[in-house]
Amino acid sequence: MRWVTDKRVIGGRARRAAALVGGLVLVTALGGCGDRGQAVQTGQSAAPGASTTASEPTAAPTSSGPAPSAPDQPSQEPETSAAEDCKSGELKLSIRDGDAAAGTVYRKLVFTNTGTRTCVIQGFPGVSYVAGDDGHQVGPAAYRVGTKGAPVSLAPGVSASTDVGFVNVQNYDPAQCEPTAVRGLRVYPPHDTASLFLDLPGTGCATSPPGNQLTVKTVV
Repeated sequence: MRWVTDKRVIGGRARRAAALVGGLVLVTALGGCGDRGQAVQTGQSAAPGASTTASEPTAAPTSSGPAPSAPDQPSQEPETSAAEDCKSGELKLSIRDGDAAAGTVYRKLVFTNTGTRTCVIQGFPGVSYVAGDDGHQVGPAAYRVGTKGAPVSLAPGVSASTDVGFVNVQNYDPAQCEPTAVRGLRVYPPHDTASLFLDLPGTGCATSPPGNQLTVKTVV
């Protein structure tokens, strides 16, 4: 009976030892699984181009050099003041023959300072044909050619001039031109509302022709 009892005791101890070993193995296994799970989690990488940590904003680079200067503005011709302008009452008109080309005669319209002060003339005069005792305008005024020139200072007795082109209106279709005899030219000096008359008989178009019957350039 004692052997049976001892055998049972021994068997019980063996089973408890086996259970203890099994428990240790299970704990170890579970610990190993936990470690592997943690390893998978920490081993994941962020998507390409993404950042896993927040970074401080980078300050914009600064320059210690001088600030850029504003672009240069295009230069313009200086303008004369109204007080300096030559007025029709102190100017005398005359004309000189010039060149001719392709049905157009170019003549120089001359402005001479007959006053007692030095004045300034600049730009394009107004030029047109006139006819009749009332001096009514015939056809369109002269077309301006080129750009406005620099101021021209005229001391008493000094002259300046501009080129005026006179088209031979006989070359136009009479139905479009309506050729009309003219007495001469009405001329407005630049920046003046009073006009001068220049005796110069000829022929102009009473209507608007297909081209410019008169052209004028800036005073030089």
